[in-house]
Amino acid sequence: MIIEINPRHPQPRLIRRVVEALARGAVISYPTDTIYGIGCDIFSKSGIERIYQLKDRSRKKPLSFICSDLKDISRYAQVSDNSYRLMRKYLPGPYTFILEATKEVPRIMMSKRRTVGIRVPDNPICLSLVRELMHPIITTSANVSEQDPLCDPKEIDAQFGKVLDLVIDGGALVNIPSTVIDLTGDQPYVVREGKGPVDWLAA
Repeated sequence: MIIEINPRHPQPRLIRRVVEALARGAVISYPTDTIYGIGCDIFSKSGIERIYQLKDRSRKKPLSFICSDLKDISRYAQVSDNSYRLMRKYLPGPYTFILEATKEVPRIMMSKRRTVGIRVPDNPICLSLVRELMHPIITTSANVSEQDPLCDPKEIDAQFGKVLDLVIDGGALVNIPSTVIDLTGDQPYVVREGKGPVDWLAA
């Protein structure tokens, strides 16, 4: 099922409708500031298992998740003063930051290093979902593993509609993923260059 939501001014009643589904364990597709994601409530173990299955993704590859703001991040990750200053400057934005996890993160979400990937996208729809749900939501690209991400909600519905509970149509997006930066070491380390520029790291 496709639900059209205004990408700039998400309708509260539609956000509540999606959040009610997420609270019941739904798996959905939604737009971010980079590509379309597939996700569920971070505390829905059955939803997370469904995501691994529908993406044919290895369990050795942990999933990232979306927080609403820096305060929310500090609940789920250990944030140093330097990391906080950096993220405050560039979030919301097209970055995934790798941080050491706290005990609040479900074990199924963590890598062997006990790290997590966290996003705060500059997208009103997904941020409205997280704020209304009051939990982070999983974020992983809308595709089968090793295939190109789908960036048109109609294509996502055509491929995954039978296994997703909802597909949010927030308009078509360009296929450019987030930039991934590891903040667990002494210096930020670029794991993957994507939409977010990294020239500021050399400044």
